[in-house]
Amino acid sequence: ALHLRDRYMTIQSATELEGMRAIGRLVAEALAVMEGAVKPGVTTAQLDDVARVFLEAKGARSAPQLTYGFPGFTCISVNEEIVHGVPGARVLHEGDLVTLDVTAELKGFMADAARTVALPGASREAQELVASAERAYDAGVKAARPGTRVRAIGRAIEQSVKHDGFSVMRELCGHGIGRVLHEEPTVPNFDDPAANSQLHQGLVLAVEPLVSMRPARIFDEADGWTIRTHNRAWSAHHENTIVVMDGEPIVLTVAD
Repeated sequence: ALHLRDRYMTIQSATELEGMRAIGRLVAEALAVMEGAVKPGVTTAQLDDVARVFLEAKGARSAPQLTYGFPGFTCISVNEEIVHGVPGARVLHEGDLVTLDVTAELKGFMADAARTVALPGASREAQELVASAERAYDAGVKAARPGTRVRAIGRAIEQSVKHDGFSVMRELCGHGIGRVLHEEPTVPNFDDPAANSQLHQGLVLAVEPLVSMRPARIFDEADGWTIRTHNRAWSAHHENTIVVMDGEPIVLTVAD
């Protein structure tokens, strides 16, 4: 049930868990279909269309469109773009990093996931950046246990990224999700003392390290949506929607 008092989704029934699993599965499948279409010469608008056609056929809707009136069905960010890239005429080239970020809604439930894909010819550093975001995500999820503080997730993510020699984007965070796109709690990607709320069984979170090659601040592009690094350092993003449980969390945004 959604507790308006607490502004977060806590799964309290098998029906709710199945609803979240259903949309999580579709988000994962949409990402896989998009990944299959990523290649030099493709535009970000074409990739967005691949996801739209797939998800609309399953009865799912774009959560960013529903919530914010976002101009694309999905967010697609390239190289120095970190998040909320608007799909359009930008053509992918050999060596690019492209972040596919899909948040969708089905029957009142929402799930969110992202993958950064290194195109053929990507530098070793770019490939390592992608791997670092994935490792940081794994570290963050391991820290997500009932009774621990939200900041423990951020601490684990930041330690992992620092160990790899990269930087977390401090201004951008994970979040609760379920009935709406952005719910409480905010999940920072660093050890933020303000993130002191306690995790509990059944809490639904989007855990999403956003990592840059070198320290950077966020910069808003003129389109009003796309956020890039101020110094054009390249970035990577790895995200899944999880359910906090005793023991291993349930990862919802995985294909069967």
